Amino acid sequence: MQTVNLSTESLRDVALEQGVCIRPVVQELHDTTTGHRRLVPIACGSTQERKCPPCAERNRKLRAQQCREGWHLEEEPDADDPEPEDDADDEPDSDDDNSDDDTGGTRRVRSTRRRQDAPDLPRLPVENRTIGRTFRAPNGKTWRPSMFATFTLPSYGRVNSDGTPIDPSRYNYRRAALDAMHFPKLLDRCWQNLRRAVGYQVQYFAAVEPQRRLAPHLHAALRGAIPRELVRQVVAGTYHQLWWPPFDEVIYPDHSLPEWVEGVGYVDPHLGVTLPTWDEALDDLDADPAAKPGHVVRFGKQLDLQGIVASSGDADRRVGYLTKYLTKSISEGYDEDTATPAQRAHLERLHQEVRWLPCSSRCWNWLRFGVQPQGVDAGMALGFCPNKAHDRDHLGCGGRRVLVSRKWTGKTLADHKADRATVVAEVLASAGIARPDIERYSATVEGPDGRPRYVWNPWRPGERTAPVYRQVLTHAIQERMRWRTQFERAKQRAGTGGGCSATSGGAPGDDG
Repeated sequence: MQTVNLSTESLRDVALEQGVCIRPVVQELHDTTTGHRRLVPIACGSTQERKCPPCAERNRKLRAQQCREGWHLEEEPDADDPEPEDDADDEPDSDDDNSDDDTGGTRRVRSTRRRQDAPDLPRLPVENRTIGRTFRAPNGKTWRPSMFATFTLPSYGRVNSDGTPIDPSRYNYRRAALDAMHFPKLLDRCWQNLRRAVGYQVQYFAAVEPQRRLAPHLHAALRGAIPRELVRQVVAGTYHQLWWPPFDEVIYPDHSLPEWVEGVGYVDPHLGVTLPTWDEALDDLDADPAAKPGHVVRFGKQLDLQGIVASSGDADRRVGYLTKYLTKSISEGYDEDTATPAQRAHLERLHQEVRWLPCSSRCWNWLRFGVQPQGVDAGMALGFCPNKAHDRDHLGCGGRRVLVSRKWTGKTLADHKADRATVVAEVLASAGIARPDIERYSATVEGPDGRPRYVWNPWRPGERTAPVYRQVLTHAIQERMRWRTQFERAKQRAGTGGGCSATSGGAPGDDG
């Protein structure tokens, strides 16, 4: 094999072609029994294609497996409420008028009366089940359909076919930014309302993606069939209110920033008066009977609902559609190379809004509006809050892109990954091939003296970054090609052909 003679760039291209991580974390493995040391590349595990396409694709396939496995279950998941990985659908049993403290602090309860401009919603006792109804045809055949839904945010102004505003001066960028930042809260409220309306624990696998206008929308696989009119009623009646101190007017622009005084906090640069703390600002809000929420997030009028049957090819197509854009960032709704000047201007204008607006009660940008955020400390710089919601890549959507309810499959994502690895190992074992497993080098393996046999240490390359990179990448490519060859031969011997659903077309190395 001649890859050792390739340049770093050419080697990287080969790695991409073979599905090998192109930015591995290099670790040194020391066998204390033999004294042998070697470098081991650990896949970076990125979910973003722009960072590492092979790792992003493996993560996408894993999510597709998770989606497919839970969508059309006919029996309740065999799990005792596993630890949630992706969603926070444990909202308290209250109406959305209650203020939500996103930092785990004291919850401030407000009026539980629903807004007069929101329709009332049905409310049923929620049964402890996640499986939808079974339908029986006149010929005796039964089936259990599910749903595919698309939720959108409202209009902020008319847009062209390329997603850019027809009149940027009238486009409501501020509302678009705030809606994007608090879209997850709206979704949490929607799932809660939907479960109350139908009377069972509706489960979902959902993915947040950008529309052409760069506003987030949600594609969701819902287990069970729910009357479309009822879903529309729930969506129309769902909202999330933001009970925050006023943030409409910038009190401290860039040239007149509050100053930090040790032991006191941030003070007005001219008057020397200490800025109110977050709790003090909320106390003022509570004391004002005429106070209104700082922002209300609602869904848009566009709502697409489709019935899906497990045995139809449409189900697999929808799984692919749900996970298709998970490897892209929100800002990649516009291609960096082909974006027009109008698209670039629209993206930058939206980024400026999400950069300077507050994202949470701990956001550094609260200083612009004369309030000290929770967790206040020295060094807070306006426009540089570390929450990724402010990033150009995220455009307000700083949370997870995949939202999965607790009882979708009864498994964690690590369980699904282990399932894929098990299928690969079984295929290899049927052909008498032992799959290489990095776990056998665990720190729990003891040597003859009773101490850990294997010790992992971070690799500190010093001046040898490029040579080491080529070395570990070459070895990873060689291993990948050898494993793939073994896997394909093993499938032929085992008579499995091309079918290996749990690996989704993968091969050894997809799961390690």
